[in-house]
Amino acid sequence: MSGIYIHIPFCKQACHYCDFHFSTSMKKKEEMVLALVKEIELRKEESNNELIETIYFGGGTPSRLQIADLKLLIDAIYKNYKVDKNPEITLEANPDDLSEDYLIELSKIGINRLSIGIQSFFEDDLELMNRAHNSAEAKKCLEIATRYFDNITIDLIYGMPNMTNEKWLQNIETALSFNIPHISSYALTVEPKTALHSFIQKGIIPNLDENLASEHFYILVEKLEENGFIHYELSNFGKPDYFSKNNSAYWLGKKYIGIGPSAHSFNGISRSWNISNNAMYLKAIAENRLPSETEILSKTDQYNEYIMTGLRTIWGVSLERIEAEFGKTYLDYLNKQASKFIDDNLLFVENNTLKTTKKGKFLTDGIASDLFFLNL
Repeated sequence: MSGIYIHIPFCKQACHYCDFHFSTSMKKKEEMVLALVKEIELRKEESNNELIETIYFGGGTPSRLQIADLKLLIDAIYKNYKVDKNPEITLEANPDDLSEDYLIELSKIGINRLSIGIQSFFEDDLELMNRAHNSAEAKKCLEIATRYFDNITIDLIYGMPNMTNEKWLQNIETALSFNIPHISSYALTVEPKTALHSFIQKGIIPNLDENLASEHFYILVEKLEENGFIHYELSNFGKPDYFSKNNSAYWLGKKYIGIGPSAHSFNGISRSWNISNNAMYLKAIAENRLPSETEILSKTDQYNEYIMTGLRTIWGVSLERIEAEFGKTYLDYLNKQASKFIDDNLLFVENNTLKTTKKGKFLTDGIASDLFFLNL
C-alpha cells in the first residue's frame, strides 16, 4: 500500500477550465470533514496493515479547510493505519489561502509538501482562467512559502490563447527565481461543460492551438533541464530527491486508497471510485455505506494502463515485465505496434525498456493509445 488520497470537494470559485468535482458552498464543510474521518475508519481493513508512505490532500481546494480540520484527518489516518516514520504529506493549495500564519500552522501539523496552483504569473491569464488569486498574490505566497517549506511544487498552464513563447518563457523564469524544486505543467485543455468550452464555442476566446502548446512544451523541457530538473513524467519535472512520491506511486502501479466524493482507489487488480455528489456521499457515509463502484481490471486493462503510465515516465515500459506478466502474445503485439514509432524516432528501446524520445514526448498519449491491446 503506498498512500491515501483525500479529496476535499470545496473551492472558492469555479475556474473556467476545470471539470473536477467540487462545490463553492462551504455550508456542509463540518459535516464533510466528519464524513471523511468516518470513511478513513470504515476502510482501514483495505490497507492490510501495509505501510502508508504518502498522504495527499487534493481537490477542489484543500487549503479552504482550517488547520483543525486537516489535523483531524491526519490524526484519523495515524490512528487507523500503519504510517511510515517519515511520510510525504502534501497539501494542494491556492496562493490566496496561504497566509504566513496558515503556512506556519501547516508545518506544525505534519504537512511537509505544498502543491500550489499558480497556473500563471500574468494577470490576463489568471482572469481568463477565473482564478481566485492575482499575480501579486502568486509571487507573495511563494516568497513566504519558501521560508517555511523546502518541498514545494507549483502548477503552470501552457498553450493559453494568445500566449507568446516569450510570455511563456517569462512564466518559467519567474518560477525558477523562487528556487522551487518541482514543477507540474499542463497544456490547457477544453473539457465539455466547462465555461472555457462555452467561450470557445461562442467565439469569445479563440480555439486552442496545438502547435503553440507543442512549442511551449519543448521550451519548458529545455529550460527546466538546463536548470537541473529531471523530466521524470510527461507533465512533471523535479530536482533530484524532489520527485512527487504520491504521483510516482500512481505511475508505478502501486496501491492507494481514495477518500471523499469522486476519489479513486486502486488495489492492483481493481479500481473503485466514490460518487461525485456531496449530498449522496454524506448520506451514504452516515448510513455506514461506501458510496462507490468497482471495476475489476482485465489482463488487457492492466496491460493498457501499464503502457499509458510507463510511457509517460522516465522508467518506460519494461519488455521483460510485459512478457512475464502478460505473455508472449502481448509482447509480440507491442513490438509490432511500436516498430513504426521507433522508425519515426518517437520511441526507442534501451536496456530492454521501451521509452519515448525527446521528439515523441509531447505525443506520448497518442502513441500509447496506438500500443493498446484491443478486442481481446
